[in-house]
Amino acid sequence: MIMLLTMLFMICMFGFVGKLIGFAFEFSWSMIKVLFSVVFLPIILIALVFGGLLSIAFPILIVAIIISLIAKEGKEV
Repeated sequence: MIMLLTMLFMICMFGFVGKLIGFAFEFSWSMIKVLFSVVFLPIILIALVFGGLLSIAFPILIVAIIISLIAKEGKEV
């Protein structure tokens, strides 16, 4: 009986730890998306403009604006 309860506990523990790992990956992916869109994209665009590559920065900015207008809040693109 003890062995059965131990096995049941181990199975439930693996399920719980698996769910936590999945949540951690989902959270980190969301944080990477937020960091890229809020921090890295504007810095990259500013660097492109200062570097004289306005012809590259402007289309990237237009595409980012169109994607932000199309994407609804709370939904992933």
